[in-house]
Amino acid sequence: MKRLTVASKRFLVGGLFILLFLVPHKMACAQDAESAIKQVLTDQVAAWNRGDIPAFMQGYENSPKTTFIGKTVRHGWQQVMERYKTSYSTKEAMGTLAFSDLTVRMLGTDYAVATGQYHLTRGAAGGGDANGVFSLVWEKSAEGWRIILDHTS
Repeated sequence: MKRLTVASKRFLVGGLFILLFLVPHKMACAQDAESAIKQVLTDQVAAWNRGDIPAFMQGYENSPKTTFIGKTVRHGWQQVMERYKTSYSTKEAMGTLAFSDLTVRMLGTDYAVATGQYHLTRGAAGGGDANGVFSLVWEKSAEGWRIILDHTS
């Protein structure tokens, strides 16, 4: 049986040390990202339920490339904002928002996908209850985690 050289032993110990450091660090970063993304969603629900669309929109990247896909495709943060203002022009139309079945999957260190279900509780004057599913692509920026693509149906 061949004995390991001193250099080989150092390499193995160094590699083991790196693995022991990076794996928990990577897991902690993923948990931090998931918590941060879920906090943005919680903040969006609170803003929506008080009728504050501009605060709700803070969860989106303020960029001409931000995209919303629903019955139509909207490009640009301002277009997405106008869509919400037009479609939900009254507190009755906005109703009360709730998210459920949220999952976050990391796509590297600066990107993630969140999926879930939404439910709007509204009276007849607001159009009745509405629900559906969504997938959100997130990007980590200097401002924090922001939605860059929203597909809601």
